Amino acid sequence: MPDPAKTEVYLGLGANLADPRDQVLRAMQELAELLSDYRASPLYRTRPVGPVAQPDFINAVVCGYTTLAPDALLDHCQALERRHGRERTIHWGPRTLDVDILYYGNVHLNSARLQIPHPEALRRGFVMIPLLTLRPNGETPTGDPIDRSRYDDAGLELLA
Repeated sequence: MPDPAKTEVYLGLGANLADPRDQVLRAMQELAELLSDYRASPLYRTRPVGPVAQPDFINAVVCGYTTLAPDALLDHCQALERRHGRERTIHWGPRTLDVDILYYGNVHLNSARLQIPHPEALRRGFVMIPLLTLRPNGETPTGDPIDRSRYDDAGLELLA
């Protein structure tokens, strides 16, 4: 049973530069040290979203419990991205690592720096399909139903 002082969080990971599979796997190892009761989805190869031509992504979702406040968790995620060589140059462009806070318990937050739940999560199959492997009840942490049939998995390849 998790500590009631801790909050369950879900993080989305993606990479498509500099050995993306390795980038995501190494980030998962680092996040396993940060979060208690850590769990991870399988890896998926996915087509990129956005107007920029770029390589396919490797995506996953991880979850666990933290005592960090949302802004402190964001600081940790962005520091992890920087350690992996992330440069923020092109919106929705290629990257060595992207770590998004998808859910932070059932908190709704809308600040200049952070939106929780992630505003695009429910629109993205490359987020929701891996998330469903961690939440087979078919519900988001905030109680929204996840309709698996609305996500086109033609652009997703489950990796072994």
